[in-house]
Amino acid sequence: MPLEGLYRPHPERFPDGWEEGYVLCGKTPSSSKHGIRCQRVRLTCNRVVYTPAPTFVMPYRAGRTENVEKGLCLMRFHVPGWALAPVFGRDVLYGYRWEQGLGRFSVVGTTVKEAERWAHDWVADEKQSRLEGRTIDIATPAAAGCSLGASVSDSASEEGVHRADGVFAEAARDGAPDDAPEAVDTDGWAATQGAWMHLFPNIAVILCFLQAFLKLRERATQALNEDFEEVSRRVGEAYRAQGTARFAQRLRRLRAWAERTLPDSPMKTPTRDLCRTRGRFSGCDDHARAHRTRNRVDRLMRVLDRACFNAQYFHGSLASAELRVRALAVLWNLCPSSPMTVRQYQGQSCPAERLNGKRYADHGLENLLASGSMNGLKRCQQNSL
Repeated sequence: MPLEGLYRPHPERFPDGWEEGYVLCGKTPSSSKHGIRCQRVRLTCNRVVYTPAPTFVMPYRAGRTENVEKGLCLMRFHVPGWALAPVFGRDVLYGYRWEQGLGRFSVVGTTVKEAERWAHDWVADEKQSRLEGRTIDIATPAAAGCSLGASVSDSASEEGVHRADGVFAEAARDGAPDDAPEAVDTDGWAATQGAWMHLFPNIAVILCFLQAFLKLRERATQALNEDFEEVSRRVGEAYRAQGTARFAQRLRRLRAWAERTLPDSPMKTPTRDLCRTRGRFSGCDDHARAHRTRNRVDRLMRVLDRACFNAQYFHGSLASAELRVRALAVLWNLCPSSPMTVRQYQGQSCPAERLNGKRYADHGLENLLASGSMNGLKRCQQNSL
Protein backbone atom coordinates (compact mmCIF):
# COMPACT_ATOMS: atom_id res chain seq x y z
CA MET A 1 0.00 0.00 0.00
CA PRO A 2 1.36 3.50 -0.82
CA LEU A 3 2.51 5.53 2.17
CA GLU A 4 -0.20 8.13 1.54
CA GLY A 5 -2.81 5.44 2.01
CA LEU A 6 -1.32 4.54 5.39
CA TYR A 7 -0.88 8.14 6.56
CA ARG A 8 -4.46 9.30 6.12
CA PRO A 9 -6.11 6.83 8.58
CA HIS A 10 -3.13 6.57 10.95
CA PRO A 11 -1.08 9.81 11.10
CA GLU A 12 0.15 8.93 14.60
CA ARG A 13 2.42 6.30 13.07
CA PHE A 14 4.36 8.90 11.10
CA PRO A 15 6.83 11.60 12.18
CA ASP A 16 5.90 15.26 12.54
CA GLY A 17 6.21 17.11 9.25
CA TRP A 18 5.17 14.18 7.06
CA GLU A 19 2.15 16.08 5.76
CA GLU A 20 4.51 18.74 4.31
CA GLY A 21 5.93 16.24 1.88
CA TYR A 22 8.90 13.95 1.34
CA VAL A 23 11.23 12.78 -1.43
CA LEU A 24 12.64 9.33 -2.17
CA CYS A 25 16.36 9.01 -1.52
CA GLY A 26 17.53 5.51 -2.33
CA LYS A 27 17.05 2.07 -0.88
CA THR A 28 18.68 0.00 1.83
CA PRO A 29 21.01 -2.86 0.86
CA SER A 30 19.31 -6.15 0.18
CA SER A 31 18.83 -8.33 3.27
CA SER A 32 21.00 -11.44 3.10
CA LYS A 33 18.35 -13.59 4.82
CA HIS A 34 15.14 -12.44 3.14
CA GLY A 35 16.27 -10.41 0.11
CA ILE A 36 14.25 -7.37 1.21
CA ARG A 37 15.13 -3.79 0.30
CA CYS A 38 13.39 -0.80 1.92
CA GLN A 39 12.84 2.58 0.34
CA ARG A 40 14.32 5.54 2.22
CA VAL A 41 12.47 8.85 2.35
CA ARG A 42 13.63 12.35 3.33
CA LEU A 43 11.21 14.83 4.86
CA THR A 44 10.97 18.18 3.08
CA CYS A 45 10.58 20.22 6.29
CA ASN A 46 13.72 19.13 8.17
CA ARG A 47 15.58 16.82 5.74
CA VAL A 48 15.58 13.95 8.24
CA VAL A 49 15.81 10.55 6.54
CA TYR A 50 13.52 7.67 7.55
CA THR A 51 13.19 4.09 6.43
CA PRO A 52 9.58 2.79 6.31
CA ALA A 53 9.90 -0.83 7.39
CA PRO A 54 7.47 -3.67 6.58
CA THR A 55 5.64 -5.38 9.44
CA PHE A 56 5.79 -8.88 7.94
CA VAL A 57 9.43 -9.17 9.07
CA MET A 58 10.96 -8.52 12.46
CA PRO A 59 13.31 -5.57 13.07
CA TYR A 60 16.79 -6.16 11.66
CA ARG A 61 15.18 -8.84 9.41
CA ALA A 62 15.60 -11.43 12.18
CA GLY A 63 12.64 -13.50 10.97
CA ARG A 64 9.16 -13.37 9.53
CA THR A 65 6.45 -12.29 11.93
CA GLU A 66 4.19 -15.21 11.05
CA ASN A 67 6.87 -17.59 12.34
CA VAL A 68 8.06 -15.53 15.30
CA GLU A 69 4.57 -14.77 16.65
CA LYS A 70 3.96 -18.33 17.81
CA GLY A 71 7.11 -18.31 19.93
CA LEU A 72 6.37 -14.88 21.40
CA CYS A 73 2.86 -16.00 22.32
CA LEU A 74 4.36 -18.90 24.28
CA MET A 75 6.90 -16.57 25.91
CA ARG A 76 3.96 -14.46 27.04
CA PHE A 77 3.08 -17.49 29.17
CA HIS A 78 6.69 -17.86 30.36
CA VAL A 79 7.76 -20.86 28.26
CA PRO A 80 11.58 -20.90 28.59
CA GLY A 81 13.89 -20.47 25.61
CA TRP A 82 15.33 -23.97 25.87
CA ALA A 83 11.80 -25.38 25.38
CA LEU A 84 11.16 -23.18 22.34
CA ALA A 85 14.44 -24.04 20.62
CA PRO A 86 13.59 -27.63 19.49
CA VAL A 87 10.07 -26.58 18.44
CA PHE A 88 11.12 -23.69 16.21
CA GLY A 89 14.47 -25.07 15.10
CA ARG A 90 16.62 -22.25 16.48
CA ASP A 91 19.05 -21.96 19.34
CA VAL A 92 18.12 -20.87 22.87
CA LEU A 93 19.35 -17.31 22.42
CA TYR A 94 17.11 -16.72 19.39
CA GLY A 95 14.01 -16.49 21.56
CA TYR A 96 15.92 -14.50 24.17
CA ARG A 97 16.80 -11.90 21.54
CA TRP A 98 13.13 -11.64 20.53
CA GLU A 99 12.16 -10.73 24.07
CA GLN A 100 15.05 -8.32 24.65
CA GLY A 101 14.24 -6.56 21.37
CA LEU A 102 10.65 -5.87 22.41
CA GLY A 103 11.96 -4.25 25.59
CA ARG A 104 13.42 -1.41 23.51
CA PHE A 105 9.94 -0.13 22.64
CA SER A 106 8.47 2.71 24.66
CA VAL A 107 5.73 1.04 26.73
CA VAL A 108 3.61 4.20 26.91
CA GLY A 109 4.15 5.27 23.30
CA THR A 110 3.49 1.82 21.89
CA THR A 111 0.30 1.37 23.91
CA VAL A 112 -1.40 4.79 23.92
CA LYS A 113 -1.87 6.06 20.37
CA GLU A 114 -4.29 8.98 20.78
CA ALA A 115 -4.17 11.83 23.29
CA GLU A 116 -7.92 11.70 23.97
CA ARG A 117 -7.50 8.09 25.10
CA TRP A 118 -4.95 9.11 27.72
CA ALA A 119 -6.04 7.91 31.18
CA HIS A 120 -5.84 10.37 34.06
CA ASP A 121 -6.32 7.96 36.96
CA TRP A 122 -3.63 5.39 37.67
CA VAL A 123 -2.69 2.55 39.95
CA ALA A 124 0.93 1.93 40.90
CA ASP A 125 2.93 -0.56 42.89
CA GLU A 126 6.48 -1.84 43.25
CA LYS A 127 7.64 -5.42 43.27
CA GLN A 128 10.86 -6.52 44.87
CA SER A 129 12.85 -9.14 43.00
CA ARG A 130 16.42 -10.43 42.89
CA LEU A 131 19.30 -9.92 40.48
CA GLU A 132 22.36 -12.08 41.10
CA GLY A 133 21.33 -12.43 44.74
CA ARG A 134 20.75 -8.75 45.49
CA THR A 135 17.38 -7.04 45.89
CA ILE A 136 16.05 -4.89 43.08
CA ASP A 137 12.79 -2.95 42.73
CA ILE A 138 10.40 -3.09 39.76
CA ALA A 139 7.98 -0.17 39.33
CA THR A 140 4.73 -1.05 37.55
CA PRO A 141 2.24 1.80 36.92
CA ALA A 142 -0.96 0.81 35.12
CA ALA A 143 -4.19 2.31 33.81
CA ALA A 144 -7.19 1.26 31.74
CA GLY A 145 -6.22 -2.42 31.94
CA CYS A 146 -2.80 -1.79 30.40
CA SER A 147 0.67 -1.85 31.87
CA LEU A 148 2.01 1.60 31.04
CA GLY A 149 5.46 1.25 32.50
CA ALA A 150 7.87 -1.30 33.88
CA SER A 151 11.29 -0.27 35.04
CA VAL A 152 13.98 -1.72 37.29
CA SER A 153 15.91 0.08 40.00
CA ASP A 154 18.86 -1.31 41.94
CA SER A 155 17.44 0.08 45.19
CA ALA A 156 14.10 -0.09 46.99
CA SER A 157 14.62 3.33 48.58
CA GLU A 158 12.57 6.39 47.65
CA GLU A 159 15.40 7.54 45.40
CA GLY A 160 15.42 4.18 43.63
CA VAL A 161 11.62 4.16 43.21
CA HIS A 162 11.86 7.72 41.91
CA ARG A 163 14.36 6.63 39.24
CA ALA A 164 12.19 3.68 38.18
CA ASP A 165 8.94 5.67 38.00
CA GLY A 166 10.83 8.51 36.33
CA VAL A 167 11.21 6.35 33.21
CA PHE A 168 7.43 6.18 32.94
CA ALA A 169 7.04 9.90 33.73
CA GLU A 170 9.41 10.89 30.93
CA ALA A 171 7.60 8.68 28.41
CA ALA A 172 4.23 10.00 29.59
CA ARG A 173 5.33 13.60 29.04
CA ASP A 174 6.55 12.72 25.54
CA GLY A 175 3.30 10.94 24.69
CA ALA A 176 0.92 13.51 26.16
CA PRO A 177 2.78 16.69 27.18
CA ASP A 178 -0.36 18.52 28.29
CA ASP A 179 -2.06 15.65 30.15
CA ALA A 180 -0.54 14.63 33.49
CA PRO A 181 -2.07 11.92 35.70
CA GLU A 182 -4.59 13.42 38.11
CA ALA A 183 -4.79 10.63 40.70
CA VAL A 184 -2.87 7.47 41.55
CA ASP A 185 -3.86 4.65 43.88
CA THR A 186 -0.95 3.13 45.80
CA ASP A 187 -0.24 1.12 48.93
CA GLY A 188 0.90 2.79 52.12
CA TRP A 189 4.62 2.65 51.31
CA ALA A 190 6.04 6.15 51.75
CA ALA A 191 8.69 5.67 49.03
CA THR A 192 6.05 5.05 46.35
CA GLN A 193 3.89 7.97 47.40
CA GLY A 194 6.86 10.32 47.71
CA ALA A 195 8.13 9.39 44.24
CA TRP A 196 4.78 10.09 42.56
CA MET A 197 4.31 13.41 44.35
CA HIS A 198 7.80 14.45 43.27
CA LEU A 199 7.25 13.46 39.63
CA PHE A 200 3.74 14.97 39.41
CA PRO A 201 3.39 17.69 42.09
CA ASN A 202 -0.35 18.20 41.49
CA ILE A 203 -1.33 14.54 41.60
CA ALA A 204 -3.75 13.18 44.22
CA VAL A 205 -2.24 10.14 45.96
CA ILE A 206 -4.97 7.77 47.18
CA LEU A 207 -4.34 4.95 49.62
CA CYS A 208 -5.54 1.51 48.55
CA PHE A 209 -8.58 0.57 50.65
CA LEU A 210 -8.13 -3.14 50.00
CA GLN A 211 -4.54 -3.06 51.23
CA ALA A 212 -5.67 -1.55 54.54
CA PHE A 213 -8.34 -4.22 54.94
CA LEU A 214 -5.88 -7.04 54.17
CA LYS A 215 -3.61 -5.82 56.97
CA LEU A 216 -6.59 -6.07 59.29
CA ARG A 217 -7.46 -9.56 58.08
CA GLU A 218 -3.93 -10.84 58.57
CA ARG A 219 -4.23 -10.15 62.30
CA ALA A 220 -7.61 -11.82 62.75
CA THR A 221 -7.13 -15.04 64.71
CA GLN A 222 -9.61 -17.90 64.93
CA ALA A 223 -10.68 -16.75 68.41
CA LEU A 224 -11.71 -13.41 66.85
CA ASN A 225 -13.70 -14.95 64.02
CA GLU A 226 -17.07 -13.46 65.02
CA ASP A 227 -15.56 -10.05 65.64
CA PHE A 228 -13.78 -10.17 62.28
CA GLU A 229 -17.03 -10.96 60.46
CA GLU A 230 -18.65 -7.90 62.02
CA VAL A 231 -15.65 -5.70 61.19
CA SER A 232 -15.70 -7.00 57.60
CA ARG A 233 -19.40 -6.17 57.28
CA ARG A 234 -18.90 -2.63 58.57
CA VAL A 235 -15.80 -2.07 56.39
CA GLY A 236 -17.76 -3.26 53.34
CA GLU A 237 -20.58 -0.84 54.13
CA ALA A 238 -18.08 2.01 54.36
CA TYR A 239 -16.46 1.02 51.06
CA ARG A 240 -19.83 1.02 49.28
CA ALA A 241 -20.87 4.37 50.77
CA GLN A 242 -21.78 7.06 48.25
CA GLY A 243 -20.04 10.36 48.90
CA THR A 244 -17.27 11.54 51.19
CA ALA A 245 -19.56 12.51 54.07
CA ARG A 246 -21.29 9.13 54.28
CA PHE A 247 -17.97 7.30 53.89
CA ALA A 248 -16.43 9.29 56.76
CA GLN A 249 -19.53 8.80 58.91
CA ARG A 250 -19.44 5.01 58.57
CA LEU A 251 -15.75 4.89 59.41
CA ARG A 252 -16.36 7.02 62.52
CA ARG A 253 -19.08 4.62 63.60
CA LEU A 254 -16.75 1.68 62.95
CA ARG A 255 -14.07 3.26 65.11
CA ALA A 256 -16.52 3.99 67.95
CA TRP A 257 -17.80 0.41 67.78
CA ALA A 258 -14.24 -0.98 67.75
CA GLU A 259 -13.24 1.09 70.79
CA ARG A 260 -16.32 -0.06 72.65
CA THR A 261 -16.62 -3.70 71.57
CA LEU A 262 -13.37 -5.15 70.22
CA PRO A 263 -11.16 -6.80 72.84
CA ASP A 264 -7.50 -5.78 73.11
CA SER A 265 -5.95 -7.85 70.34
CA PRO A 266 -3.65 -7.54 67.30
CA MET A 267 -6.75 -6.82 65.17
CA LYS A 268 -7.81 -3.71 67.10
CA THR A 269 -4.87 -1.49 66.10
CA PRO A 270 -5.22 -1.93 62.30
CA THR A 271 -8.97 -1.30 62.67
CA ARG A 272 -8.22 2.01 64.35
CA ASP A 273 -5.60 2.84 61.71
CA LEU A 274 -8.06 2.19 58.88
CA CYS A 275 -10.57 4.58 60.44
CA ARG A 276 -8.00 7.21 61.34
CA THR A 277 -6.63 7.50 57.78
CA ARG A 278 -10.03 7.93 56.10
CA GLY A 279 -8.87 11.18 54.47
CA ARG A 280 -6.29 9.25 52.43
CA PHE A 281 -9.03 6.97 51.04
CA SER A 282 -11.68 9.56 50.28
CA GLY A 283 -9.57 11.50 47.76
CA CYS A 284 -11.07 9.39 44.98
CA ASP A 285 -14.42 11.16 45.47
CA ASP A 286 -12.83 14.28 43.97
CA HIS A 287 -11.94 12.32 40.81
CA ALA A 288 -14.81 10.56 39.11
CA ARG A 289 -12.76 7.67 37.70
CA ALA A 290 -10.12 7.32 40.39
CA HIS A 291 -9.41 3.80 41.60
CA ARG A 292 -10.05 2.85 45.23
CA THR A 293 -8.06 -0.39 45.08
CA ARG A 294 -4.97 -1.64 43.24
CA ASN A 295 -6.67 -4.63 41.62
CA ARG A 296 -5.78 -3.42 38.13
CA VAL A 297 -2.07 -3.44 38.80
CA ASP A 298 -2.19 -6.58 40.98
CA ARG A 299 -3.36 -8.59 37.98
CA LEU A 300 -0.38 -7.41 35.98
CA MET A 301 2.01 -8.08 38.83
CA ARG A 302 0.83 -11.69 39.08
CA VAL A 303 2.06 -12.16 35.51
CA LEU A 304 5.39 -10.59 36.47
CA ASP A 305 5.58 -12.77 39.60
CA ARG A 306 5.18 -15.95 37.57
CA ALA A 307 7.70 -14.81 34.98
CA CYS A 308 10.34 -14.03 37.63
CA PHE A 309 9.72 -17.26 39.54
CA ASN A 310 9.80 -19.50 36.46
CA ALA A 311 13.11 -17.95 35.36
CA GLN A 312 14.53 -18.09 38.91
CA TYR A 313 14.67 -14.30 38.85
CA PHE A 314 17.35 -12.31 37.01
CA HIS A 315 20.88 -13.47 36.30
CA GLY A 316 22.38 -10.92 33.92
CA SER A 317 22.86 -7.18 34.10
CA LEU A 318 20.46 -4.52 35.33
CA ALA A 319 20.01 -3.40 31.71
CA SER A 320 18.93 -6.88 30.56
CA ALA A 321 16.49 -7.10 33.49
CA GLU A 322 15.06 -3.73 32.44
CA LEU A 323 14.53 -4.93 28.88
CA ARG A 324 12.82 -8.09 30.04
CA VAL A 325 10.25 -6.43 32.30
CA ARG A 326 9.52 -3.85 29.59
CA ALA A 327 9.04 -6.67 27.05
CA LEU A 328 6.62 -8.41 29.41
CA ALA A 329 4.64 -5.16 29.69
CA VAL A 330 4.50 -4.77 25.90
CA LEU A 331 3.44 -8.40 25.44
CA TRP A 332 0.70 -8.01 28.06
CA ASN A 333 -0.68 -4.95 26.27
CA LEU A 334 -0.52 -6.20 22.68
CA CYS A 335 -0.74 -10.01 22.79
CA PRO A 336 -4.23 -11.43 22.14
CA SER A 337 -6.32 -12.17 25.21
CA SER A 338 -8.19 -15.43 25.81
CA PRO A 339 -11.13 -16.20 23.47
CA MET A 340 -13.58 -15.64 26.34
CA THR A 341 -12.19 -12.16 26.99
CA VAL A 342 -12.22 -11.32 23.27
CA ARG A 343 -15.92 -12.28 23.08
CA GLN A 344 -16.64 -10.22 26.19
CA TYR A 345 -15.20 -7.13 24.48
CA GLN A 346 -16.95 -7.70 21.12
CA GLY A 347 -13.89 -8.92 19.25
CA GLN A 348 -11.30 -6.46 20.61
CA SER A 349 -8.34 -8.77 20.92
CA CYS A 350 -5.86 -7.12 23.31
CA PRO A 351 -5.77 -4.48 26.10
CA ALA A 352 -4.15 -1.88 23.81
CA GLU A 353 -6.90 -2.29 21.23
CA ARG A 354 -9.54 -1.89 23.94
CA LEU A 355 -7.81 1.29 25.11
CA ASN A 356 -7.35 2.85 21.65
CA GLY A 357 -10.48 1.50 20.00
CA LYS A 358 -8.55 0.31 16.94
CA ARG A 359 -5.86 -2.03 15.68
CA TYR A 360 -3.50 -1.76 12.75
CA ALA A 361 -3.40 -5.41 11.64
CA ASP A 362 -5.28 -8.64 12.35
CA HIS A 363 -1.98 -10.44 12.81
CA GLY A 364 -1.03 -9.89 16.45
CA LEU A 365 2.71 -9.36 16.04
CA GLU A 366 2.24 -7.16 12.97
CA ASN A 367 -0.12 -5.03 15.05
CA LEU A 368 2.56 -4.77 17.76
CA LEU A 369 5.25 -3.68 15.30
CA ALA A 370 2.92 -1.15 13.70
CA SER A 371 2.04 0.22 17.14
CA GLY A 372 5.75 0.62 17.82
CA SER A 373 6.21 2.85 14.79
CA MET A 374 8.51 5.77 15.71
CA ASN A 375 8.82 3.94 19.04
CA GLY A 376 5.41 5.43 19.74
CA LEU A 377 6.91 8.91 20.21
CA LYS A 378 6.49 11.63 17.60
CA ARG A 379 9.66 13.44 18.64
CA CYS A 380 11.79 10.30 18.54
CA GLN A 381 14.10 10.68 15.53
CA GLN A 382 14.56 7.07 14.50
CA ASN A 383 14.93 5.61 11.06
CA SER A 384 12.28 2.88 11.06
CA LEU A 385 8.58 3.72 10.99
